[in-house]
Amino acid sequence: QVRLVESGGGLVQTGGSLRLSCVASGSIFSLNVMNWYRQAPGKQRELVATITSSGNTGYADSVKGRFTISRDNAKNTMYLQMNSLKPEDTAVYVCYGLGVMSAYWGQGTQVTVSS
Repeated sequence: QVRLVESGGGLVQTGGSLRLSCVASGSIFSLNVMNWYRQAPGKQRELVATITSSGNTGYADSVKGRFTISRDNAKNTMYLQMNSLKPEDTAVYVCYGLGVMSAYWGQGTQVTVSS
């Protein structure tokens, strides 16, 4: 069983930066895929970024060139570096991990970008 806990959210002005962390209670080495999702009020959940155990990454078009996903297996932590933030990035950001037999979700961290 893996428990995921996000941190690093907050209020930032347009153009600012935040770094989100997703810390796992257990090893993330077994999590083949880890993702960051976000959900804004009244909108569907959106896949923001993904990273595989081998380090391959993918991004939503809306964040390409601004967000960077990474993972540190030794620290059991996944990160999302968010630069050049826009008001439309305002959402609850949730981390997700997919293992061989199970999937795990965090509770989310709020990111608010003021204009």
